[in-house]
Formats: sequence, structure tokens, C-alpha cells
Amino acid sequence: MEDQNQQNNFGAVIIEIRAGTGGDEAALFAADLFKMYSTYAQSQDWKIKTLDCSKNSLGGIKQIVFQVKGDDAWKKLQHEGGVHRVQRIPKTEKSGRIHTSTATVAVLPKPRQTEVKIDPRDLRIDTYRASGPGGQYVNRRESAVRVTHIPSGIVVTSQTERNQLENKESAMSILAARLHEQKRKAQMEKLSGQRKDQIGSGDRSEKIRTYNFPQDRITDHRIKKSWHNIEKVIDGKMNKMVKDLQKKMK
Repeated sequence: MEDQNQQNNFGAVIIEIRAGTGGDEAALFAADLFKMYSTYAQSQDWKIKTLDCSKNSLGGIKQIVFQVKGDDAWKKLQHEGGVHRVQRIPKTEKSGRIHTSTATVAVLPKPRQTEVKIDPRDLRIDTYRASGPGGQYVNRRESAVRVTHIPSGIVVTSQTERNQLENKESAMSILAARLHEQKRKAQMEKLSGQRKDQIGSGDRSEKIRTYNFPQDRITDHRIKKSWHNIEKVIDGKMNKMVKDLQKKMK
């Protein structure tokens, strides 16, 4: 509980959303999840900063990493990590058949600078041209940054800003959060044995929540509770769901 209480004091979290099983529809669902969290964050007067993003040609999100900063951000968002499953008729589906797709969400507390020491000698930093959907170049300069932490093998990228310095800062924030989470998991495994990874493989069966559009129902499988009005929740009206999770998952 000490570790949990300590993390409640974090003023910022880093959220990673990745399209899982389901191709273009999974990427469109990942974009819906980003809309849900970013709109909810705005309603809480939290600040959002995108650290890295990769989209497809349909406007879906292959992956996005963003920072949410504000009071109680970790406390309210910590239970969002896991595999989210959607059941609906995709915009790309001509026969009207319901598809099942997934997206993975990881929620990492952003560590304070004093908590994660990164030796510059352990890093390999590469630059490349930032690219948009379809592989087209956003600019001609090598502004995108890839940072490899050699001891852990963790690789992070950032290409959302126009210059290398800002992208490097974003990449280092992501790296620090991942290293902190790695250390935290190792400590927890020491105390309580093997712990399931938040994300899993992205397979449809490894789900924490299902968004069933035909039935207008969201079900969280951990607390066995459902809510309705999916469109409103996607529009950021998450308060009821967040409060129920906080109450049941203490």
C-alpha cells in the first residue's frame, strides 16, 4: 500500500494507447479512446501534452503517448490500464457485420527527476524525418528522435514537435516513466510474486473492458459493472465510471 499511496502524489501521468487486434478498426477505436481521455482531462482542468503519435490514413491512431498533468490525475486514471475491447459495425464494413477489435492502454505515473537517474552513456540517440499517414514526410529536417536505453533495451520515439530538442525532451519523459514502471514492477514481483503485465498481448480475450455499441453498453469485467450512453462516455463523460472504479478497486 505504501507504493500505491506514494503514486497518488504524482501530479502527472503518461498514457500510452496502441491499436491492437482489428486492423484499421482497432486504430479508429484507439482514436476514440484518446478522445475520451483527452476530453475528460479537459473537463478536469488538466493539461495535456502529446509526446508521440502515429496515425493511419483513415485518421485512426496506431499509437499515441501523451502526458496528463493535474490534481488527482493518477488517482482517477490509474485503473484504465489494460486491454479495451470494442464491438461495433466499423465505418469500413459494407455488409453491416459487427466486428470485435482491441486497443491497449498503459497508464504510467510520471516520476520526479530525482527518482530516475539515467546515465547519458547508456543512451543511443538517433534522428530521422518525422512522417505522417502513408509515410509522407511532415518536414524535410530530421526532427524526429529515437532514444534507445541500452541496458534495458527500451526504445522510445517522439516526432510530434518541430525540432529535435523538444522531441528529445518528450522521448526522455517517456523513457523515465517506463524505467520507473519497470523498477516498480520488479519491486512488486519481489513482494507478491509474478504480476500480470498491464497490457498483455492485445489479444481479444485479455480484456478489462468491453464497449458494445449495438447494445449501448460499457462493461468493466474487473468489477462486473456496466454503464450506458457510450457516445457520451467517448465524449469524455467518464465521471460515473471513474468513481465506480475508484470505489470498487481500492
